[in-house]
Amino acid sequence: MRPGQKRIVLAANADQRRIAGMSLSDAQIDLDSALRENFGHPAFRDGQKQVVENLLDGRSALAVFPTGGGKSICYQLPAILLDGLTLVISPLIALMREQVEMLKARGIAAARLDSTLTAAEVMEIYDAMSNGSLRLLYIAPERLVNESFVQRLKRCKLALMAVDEAHCISEWGHNFRPDYLRLAAMARKLRIPRVLALTATATPEVAADIRREFKIQRSDHVQTSFHRPNLFLEVVPVGITERPARLESALREPGRFPAVVYVTLQETAMSVSAALQQRGFAAKPYHAGLNDDTRSLVQDEFMHDRIDIIVATIAFGMGIDKPNIRSVFHYNLPKSLENYQQEIGRAGRDGQPSHCCMLACGDDITVIENFVLGDTPDEPALRLLVDHLVRQGDQFEISRYHTSRSLDVRPLVLETVITYLEKAKILRPLGAVYSGYQIAFHNKEERVISGHTPDRQRFLKRLFDSGNRGWKWLTIDIGESSAAIGESAVRIRKAIDYLAESGDIEVRPAGLMHRFELLPEPTGRPPHEIAAWLHTLFTEREQKDLQRLQLVPALATEKRCLTQHLLKYFGEKNTEPCGHCDRCINTARPAKKLPRSVIPEITLGDIEAIQSIRRENHAALRGPRALARFLCGLSSPATTRDKLTRHDAFGRLSQVPFQDVLEQVLSNQ
Repeated sequence: MRPGQKRIVLAANADQRRIAGMSLSDAQIDLDSALRENFGHPAFRDGQKQVVENLLDGRSALAVFPTGGGKSICYQLPAILLDGLTLVISPLIALMREQVEMLKARGIAAARLDSTLTAAEVMEIYDAMSNGSLRLLYIAPERLVNESFVQRLKRCKLALMAVDEAHCISEWGHNFRPDYLRLAAMARKLRIPRVLALTATATPEVAADIRREFKIQRSDHVQTSFHRPNLFLEVVPVGITERPARLESALREPGRFPAVVYVTLQETAMSVSAALQQRGFAAKPYHAGLNDDTRSLVQDEFMHDRIDIIVATIAFGMGIDKPNIRSVFHYNLPKSLENYQQEIGRAGRDGQPSHCCMLACGDDITVIENFVLGDTPDEPALRLLVDHLVRQGDQFEISRYHTSRSLDVRPLVLETVITYLEKAKILRPLGAVYSGYQIAFHNKEERVISGHTPDRQRFLKRLFDSGNRGWKWLTIDIGESSAAIGESAVRIRKAIDYLAESGDIEVRPAGLMHRFELLPEPTGRPPHEIAAWLHTLFTEREQKDLQRLQLVPALATEKRCLTQHLLKYFGEKNTEPCGHCDRCINTARPAKKLPRSVIPEITLGDIEAIQSIRRENHAALRGPRALARFLCGLSSPATTRDKLTRHDAFGRLSQVPFQDVLEQVLSNQ
């Protein structure tokens, strides 16, 4: 410590002194004591202290730590040291809940905003934001589209934005999410002085994307090693028929529980868990097709060791911190090395030896490739979507849900298209609104109305009379009420918001709508040229995803150290063989190629089935690509809407490459 510097220790439950316009050059913060007193950790893990110091010095930072590497402390500790609100962006409700509960238990003012909260709970959070008592607020990236919420943030003193899963910002990463593309611009719009980007799966290319978007200096990129010495990595090439027996055999070895078995498809999760149950294992499935209550129950049983095995799609694991997972099995090939690294990182967080086994079967390649190819929209579909958007008028509102279903465009594709149009300055977002509200009066309706000026009383009475009255709830459709009483939708929404904030009514919004302004197209391109440009972007992403997939069988057939192979992929240099993976320990050479069944040919029976489906004349299957997706077992908004996923022919050709199916469909038109 230099002469004259002051040592500051901040305690969670004491009178918390915070840094106001102060950097580490102004005051020496005893970070080790602050960490112990606020979070009970005896010392920082690798990289954590450097990230915290960067933020306290007023600089943005990128933290690339392996799964379980302690990323959350990097923003939670600064949040209680800095003067202002820390905004945490996370796509994971499970992580939000877990961290907020932990922070509250330690006396730290934290909250989350998500769709599960009541109106009263939301208002309580808004009050804490307004009076400055809230230290951390967790939100999903989509909430920053809500203009009224953004206006609330503008009235707050914001100290830090922490962006979890920051790899989602990269268009060329393995898990691109269009909402993330807006975050850097939003941080500048809100004048947030520092940003912390966090990820466990950034390749050098993706890390460069993150630094560029958030204007993070290369020297403020902190990356720790992905090497986990307690993990034994094993890749076992297997044929499709022998895979169930190999899994059972591996699970019967001592010390394998608790275990996570990752699969690609929901039906595989169901069939594998059922087979394990029949063989006496305490196993249950987990996937996005189960209802919320069932998923929560299964997760809770696994977290509290009431079941030994969870057989899950990638829907399980994000934001889950169970330290004693002893084994992670990949029953199917992972979609990418990033997915693999993230999923094996859930094993052995307590530092104890854990087993990670990939049962590598070449048959999985077709299924995963079909997902990639089936996700790419064709140019006619993009032309229809662009035409729909640009012909709405200078300012317009759309429901993403209804647009996705009516045009049969996957929600992620729709959101990506809108984001690309925003970046190209063709559309400007004007925020999110609701098309309707359910209202319950806390006081008698007459009393609510009487507390206003005569003009406003008349307006409110006409507004309430225009709705549909139920036993408790008054339902107001904004469009219908606006037409009925001759008032603008803007005035109606403002009145409802005002009454809710005043505590006169409880509100349940419905029908999320997104507002946009159509800007003059900078290059004067007509809609069909914009669609062609978008198709090029999607095709480039498709090729990147296919290339990324091929890196998985390359790992599975690697002759040398598996750990070293992964570390090099994630940008670590001068690595040495780990000495503890199956390639380092076993002298047997791995297979040069993964075992793979003969790809089934399209039979006359398949062709007859295609023709039969055509004769059924389903609107959702009229396009050749839509029919090919259906035959490969890939759902779409329209096939889900029309319950065609229950059709006998759905997934009939799931083991046939998508391109072959599409060519067959085109040749039989």
